[in-house]
Amino acid sequence: MLLHDEPPDGGQKDKVTRKRRRRTSPRRVTMADVAKAAGVSAQTVSRTINNPDVVNEDVRLLVEDAIRRLNFVPNFAASQMATNRSRIIAVILPSLSASIFANTVQGLSSMLLPAGYQILLGHTHYSNEQEEAVVRSILGRGPEGIVIIGTTHTPNARQLLQISGLPVVETWEWTRDPVDLLVGYSNEGAAVEMVRHLYAKGYRRLVFSGVVEAGDARGQSRLRGFQAETARLGLDASRIHLLEGCDLSLKTGGASVDAIRSRYPDADAIFYSSDIFAAGAVQQCRKLGLRVPEDLAIAGFGGFDIAEILIPSLTTIRIPSRQIGELAGRLLLSKLTKVAVEAPHIRVDYTLVPGEST
Repeated sequence: MLLHDEPPDGGQKDKVTRKRRRRTSPRRVTMADVAKAAGVSAQTVSRTINNPDVVNEDVRLLVEDAIRRLNFVPNFAASQMATNRSRIIAVILPSLSASIFANTVQGLSSMLLPAGYQILLGHTHYSNEQEEAVVRSILGRGPEGIVIIGTTHTPNARQLLQISGLPVVETWEWTRDPVDLLVGYSNEGAAVEMVRHLYAKGYRRLVFSGVVEAGDARGQSRLRGFQAETARLGLDASRIHLLEGCDLSLKTGGASVDAIRSRYPDADAIFYSSDIFAAGAVQQCRKLGLRVPEDLAIAGFGGFDIAEILIPSLTTIRIPSRQIGELAGRLLLSKLTKVAVEAPHIRVDYTLVPGEST
């Protein structure tokens, strides 16, 4: 019986067509092909791909040349099933648009790529609940280690990380109770230092401004540092202008100037939680005819490249973002290669960089 009104010989024609397609389809290059072209064994090719550091350099170059010439693509899925190794390190970021986090990823890559590891990115948009979902998803892909921007997680996410048995490096914050490994600094302490700088320059009517969302623990720490130090110095610690639900952009920072001057007309300095907001504020002040810092001082946080090229240059807290990634990579490689980790928790130094804006 025929279905769908097929011609009597339709099935036979389909079979012939499929056979012809199979005959003309290009054959996938195999590890054996690479081994033959390089004049080595398949095991040597495998070691070159998975553990290049243990292969003699002359042999490794021969194999890598054969891989390039033959356009060989390793089947990592099959390799993972056979060896239970993925060669993947997962990195969980709060934002993909912040270049300062990209510097951390670059530093991490500089350590991991030469050792044969690739990076898989996950994005949380500053949401702890989204971070939990990303952790679940990433763990299902079999990474060999995880790097996270931040130390604040949901109880479920923290438990998932702990029971995974994987090396986990938390970064960009400091905590007394890390999941495993830690490379960070005190955001609160950095904010305290900025307030002291502004106070020493003679400013007394300070305003804090920035995005402080539920999942942005770093922003919350900077706000706490601002409030604690202004109160200690006898200043008004309640002068706060939060940018809730706003994007990290120059436009947002610029728009905040009018709102802050309307609410705090006597403000003589604004401390922003990010250089991006601060840079936008400086530009807006110029449009309004306000002199920076004579009429209004502006300070930021992060040490973005824009802080140096801005006119006037921006006073900021510089974070060693690339170094954080490099140190995280070293900790991971030590754990993955069973090397004893002498200092599993590393505190990095931030630097207050005075600019012309204060």
